[in-house]
Order: sequence, then C-alpha cells, then structure tokens
Amino acid sequence: MAAVVALAVLLGGGGFAAWKLDWFSGNGEAVTFGKNPPPAAAKPDAGGASAGATPSGDPDVLMPTGPKSDFKQTTKLDDGTIIAKTRVTGAKSGFEGDVWVWAPKEYDDPKYAKSGFPVLIALPGGNGFPANYWSDRSLGLQKAIGEGVGAGTSLPFIVIMPVLNPDAKYYYDGSDIPGQAKMGTWIAEDVPAFTKANFRTYKSRDGWAFMGSSSGAFVGMKTVLQHPDKFKAVIASGGEIVPDSPLWKGHQAEMDANNPEKLAQKLIDTKGPEVYINFQVGTKESGKDRMVKFQQQYGKGPVKTTIRDIQNGEHNGWHYVRGMKEGSLEWISKVLKAPKPEAG
Repeated sequence: MAAVVALAVLLGGGGFAAWKLDWFSGNGEAVTFGKNPPPAAAKPDAGGASAGATPSGDPDVLMPTGPKSDFKQTTKLDDGTIIAKTRVTGAKSGFEGDVWVWAPKEYDDPKYAKSGFPVLIALPGGNGFPANYWSDRSLGLQKAIGEGVGAGTSLPFIVIMPVLNPDAKYYYDGSDIPGQAKMGTWIAEDVPAFTKANFRTYKSRDGWAFMGSSSGAFVGMKTVLQHPDKFKAVIASGGEIVPDSPLWKGHQAEMDANNPEKLAQKLIDTKGPEVYINFQVGTKESGKDRMVKFQQQYGKGPVKTTIRDIQNGEHNGWHYVRGMKEGSLEWISKVLKAPKPEAG
C-alpha cells in the first residue's frame, strides 16, 4: 500500500520527466469522443455516436444515452488518443467527483460507428483522491492497451478512471458505509451510468470489467462479486482481500455484505453467474499467500480465479501494467466482448 501511495504523491506532484511537449498540447481544451472526424476537429458541443448512427445486427449494443458530459483534455498519447477529465454528480449516490476517460483510436474509426465497446473501469490504490493515477500516461496503461490491440492480444477497451474516495483522510472500501458517502453506489451504479451516457457500450455484463491496484484491486474484485449481473471480470493487482476501513466500526453486518470472501461463497452457493478474477502479484511484494488462500477456498464453481506472478515485480503501477502486457490483458480480452466492425 505504501508504495502505491508514494506513487500517487510522485505523479500528483508532477515530478516525472515530461520531455515531450506534445504530451501537453491541447490540454484544457474541449474533447469530443465518438465523432468522425477525430476529437481534435470535432465541435466542442458534439458528442455521442456519429449523427444518425444506430446499432446494427447486435441487440446488445447500447448507443450513448446522454446527457453528454463536458470533457477537457488532460494529456495526449503518442498515437494521438486523448485522456480527458470531467466532473460527474452521481444520480444515485449523490457524490460528486472527477472522472478521467480514454477511448482507443478504434472508437473513432467509421467501421465501428455502430458497435459497442468493452469498458475497463480502472481503480487506483492509495488515497484514490483527488486524482486517479491511472490517468497519468507515464504508467503506460493506455499505451499497453493500444499496443495490445495492434498485436492482437487486447481488445480496444474504453478506460474509465474515477476517483475512488471522497477525501484523502479515510479509505471507504468502495462501499456504502453507513453515515458516509455512498462510494459503493458511486462505483457500481453512477460511474457505469455516466459511461453509458457518453459512449457506445454493451447492455450485458459481457462488456464490463474492472482493473485495479492495491486498495483499488479490492474494490474491483468486491464489486464484480457483489454485482455479477453487471460486471464479468477483474484484474486485481497486489490487492487486499477483505474490507479494512476504520469507518466500518459498529457496522459488522454491512461490512460482511462487502466482504469478497462472503460474496464469493454466496455466489458459489447460488451457482452463478460465472465471474473471472485474475490476481496479479509481483515476486518482490507480499500478499500472494492471501490470493492463494482465496483461490483455494473460493476459486471453484462460478468463481474462476487465476494468479499471475510478475517476475521481479514490486507493489507499483508500472509493474502491474507490465503484468498486463505479459498476459493479463490477453486473459481479460478473451473473457469480454469485442467490438464488431461493419463489413466493407
């Protein structure tokens, strides 16, 4: 956990070497996703799919439902794709927080104008506030996906990166702790609703997954087990297994309802639906014993678990992205639904 907190401080302080000025070209400008021509040439008030686009062939495709959000560029990748930020007020949680987004270049390809795209909700560790460190290009998450698409080892995921906690004082376990901000509803309900409002997605859980590191890995895994009707898979890197926020004191029943061990057992008892958990752990960090124990006790029936060792890996985002490049992206891409281009 400490390593991820340090990483967040480093990235938040802007101490990394940003020697390519093009990274910052256009930062702060309005961005539109899902419109041809590409975002840089689109009108700021345009959004959603191309005018008149309707899903064809696949009833699972969900076109943007609106209302459209106002996105501002925060950085640009070498392939021209954009990471952008917006402010979201959760209709169900009442929580207001920042969300960063990234869409692969295929999203603006006319061949995919009527196709849905799989969504990867990326959760940070540490404080998870006021930023989500997966939105920093130096970690290489978006680049890894883009390169994976080119190599045929990754689907072109839309990456959604919300804040994880409402402040930097406590950790809220991505849950609705009584008397606190409803962060469980924020992650499981409001963030997906925002995504559906602005992007071409899928109605079924086959297009929805999480990835996260440390405390964010816990939240991703917990949310998949808690809502298997909405989410199908998670890449959980260096994660915790059980809830541990001090804010649970006096609320044992509610804490149990957010415990992955108990949620997994419930899913086993009810015989599904199937969910897929891919643990990642560096060989230079602790915690693998907890993953192995979880796999031995709960990795059965509908709960499908794998453990990926990252050789010489430590507890940080750079090494977790390396693990994704080495196999976890391909793993989750086989589990989720791919976009379908139109013929021609």
